[in-house]
Amino acid sequence: MSTNAIARRYAKALVQLGAEEGQVDKFNSELTQFNSVLAAHAGLSAVFGNPAYGIEAKKEILKDIIGKLALSATVANFLQLLLDRSRLAFLPQITESFGNFADELSGVVRPTLTSGLPLDESQIEEIKSSLAKTTGKKVVLKVEVDPSLIGGVVTKIGDKVFDGSIKTQLVKVQDILQKG
Repeated sequence: MSTNAIARRYAKALVQLGAEEGQVDKFNSELTQFNSVLAAHAGLSAVFGNPAYGIEAKKEILKDIIGKLALSATVANFLQLLLDRSRLAFLPQITESFGNFADELSGVVRPTLTSGLPLDESQIEEIKSSLAKTTGKKVVLKVEVDPSLIGGVVTKIGDKVFDGSIKTQLVKVQDILQKG
């Protein structure tokens, strides 16, 4: 089974538990918080992945981290399960999948808007409301600036890309002119 399939399976199970308990957002922030701790301390990830350390030692380390972060019992049990099944290495993918499932459940879409020039707040709000109207979902917009676009905007929603950049328009014109 692929890494992504494993991550999605665990994430979906935790999202379902979170939905039953009404704690999806809390679980999402706790998973993200724990994942950040592991990412910030590479040695910690190495300990969890090293077979030279016994499972009991790993459980004690995990219990200490859970206690310091004050994680909920459900997330603590989930992390314990991942440790028991040697799946803690999949936590970054699980966290990402969990966020995607949580967004889907709550009707949130997170597009990326890349523009050639910095946009002012009114332009961003106008684009955001247009995307909300188009998708029918709450929009959490990530705005980036890429001067290589020259002008215009490129919007990426999931795997769909809407390219209205001048750079792309110029490439199309060049292609048409070359083909005759």
